[in-house]
This record gives sequence, structure tokens and C-alpha cells, in this order.
Amino acid sequence: MGRVVVLEVGGRLSDVVQELDERIQLALAGEPRGVVCDLSDVLEGNELATLKMLATTGRHVREWPGIRVAVACKDPEVAEAMHAHPLGAHLIVTQSLFKAMTAVLSNPTLDVQKLQLSPHPTSPRAARDFLTRTLLDWQLSRVIPVASLVVSELVGSSSIHAGTPIDLSVAWDQGRLRLTVADHAPAVPGQSHPNLHLDGRTQTVLSALTRGFGVLPTEGGGKVVWAVLEAPRQNPSHNNAMAGAAPATKKSVSAKEIRIALDTIAGNSGRSGAEVARALTRVQVLAPPVDAAWHRTTLASRYPA
Repeated sequence: MGRVVVLEVGGRLSDVVQELDERIQLALAGEPRGVVCDLSDVLEGNELATLKMLATTGRHVREWPGIRVAVACKDPEVAEAMHAHPLGAHLIVTQSLFKAMTAVLSNPTLDVQKLQLSPHPTSPRAARDFLTRTLLDWQLSRVIPVASLVVSELVGSSSIHAGTPIDLSVAWDQGRLRLTVADHAPAVPGQSHPNLHLDGRTQTVLSALTRGFGVLPTEGGGKVVWAVLEAPRQNPSHNNAMAGAAPATKKSVSAKEIRIALDTIAGNSGRSGAEVARALTRVQVLAPPVDAAWHRTTLASRYPA
């Protein structure tokens, strides 16, 4: 998380702006400290439509908390267009590469916790264990139940579809929690990132539980699935009050209850919001035991041969 990726661009911006957006996504998948787009050699006199397309790269900052994206360009029209566009306002815009690097490095370094998992039936449980410890350390206990469901779905889906080692990353920035799961599926010759999709179940779960999610390509041909949750920290007065209270007794949640909650959310068409809410409230403790037999049965039923 210490490096800054610099993307150098030259010539006419209209010829490279789409490729630049793709390169930004590839850079973000590596979770750098920041990304700087050096447009010092870009020709002036760009069309408004091109500048608007460049401004839309600001969505990556909005969706990917904690990693800054800067644009270094001497053309004042570029800066003006970035500031005028709602998404461009998320970008750092400077007149030189030095100033862009300085602005990116001036932001605090994120505390990011990572874990590598194997594609095994017990991986979702290991991910929940790791996530629980991390969120407790960060005083983010309120988000643990929902984050538990999200990480279970992400890790389980990666284990099923990619079948490669899984890299889990957890980061927090200004009230937002970012969960990313990367696989290492090899690139297919002649195809450009053919696997950038999520199955319908995973999309439904993420749509119900997160403020945003998406898929980024990686250099090696795999993908990074990310999800962002609202995660405000508890204020100190609340924590002090809780410290003086009697500890609550929590009942361990079984793998079956995790499955029920996820299946309820994934199949919530025709279900009331109260039913989905009840499924969520069932998940009060993370790291339940994982039933390998249930995992195999689920795979067979969800993805028959």
C-alpha cells in the first residue's frame, strides 16, 4: 500500500482516454497508495466530450475509498472541466507531476489487512474469523454481521468459480469499509479479461447489503471483486457506556443460519423487507463452524453438472 502508480499519457487525449480508464482499473486492482495520470505530454485543444469522459474516471475514487487518483496536466481547460463535472470533483487535479505526487502522498496511509486463503470449504469461515478480529480492532463491531455475510458470499463465490488461491483485503476510510477478494485465474490467450462478471446470486446479495460493488481486471488475467459498506465508527461515549454494561451472551450461529440469511437475501423477490431483516438479525456472531458436507451439497444443487 506504499507505492504510487504513475500512468504516462501522450498524444491526443481522445485516442487514449478509454485505455487510460482501463489502466486506472488495473492499477487500482493492485491496491496502491494512489494513482497519478501524467498528461503533461497530451496535446491541447481537447473536445468537451473527451474531457467529460476523462472526468468520469473520478467514479473510481468515489467507489474505491482510500486510494486517491490525481491528474497532472498543464492545460487549464482540463482542470476546469474536471472541477465542473460531478465525478471529476473526486479527482486531484494539478499542473505538474510533482504536485500530483505530493498531493497523493500527503494523504494518510490506509490501514489495510490482508489474508490469503485456499479454495477450500473452510475458507469462508477463515475469512469471517479474520474479518471479525480486524473490525473489532478498528472499533467497527456494528458492521460485523453484514460484513460477515458479504465476505462469506465473496469468498465462497471465488472458491466455486475461480478455484485458485484467494487474496482477501479489508480497508477502512472515512466511514466506509472496503472488502476485496482477488482470484488468480490465468489469462485466456486471445481474450481480454473474459471473466469479469458476477453470478446472479452474488449480485443480488451485494446489491442488498452494500453501498456499491464491482469487478476489476488484474494484470495476470484474474479479477478483483470489491464491495463497500457504510461503517461509521462508534463514538467514544458509546464505547465507554458499553464498557460498563454487563457483557451480552451471544449464541453461536451455525453455517446453516448463514446459508439461510444469504439465501433469503439472494431470493428476496416476493419477500417482505421484514423477512430479509429477520434473516440479517439472525447473524449476530461471526466465524460459525462450516459444514463441509453442506458446502458440497450446495455446490451440487447450485451448479449441477
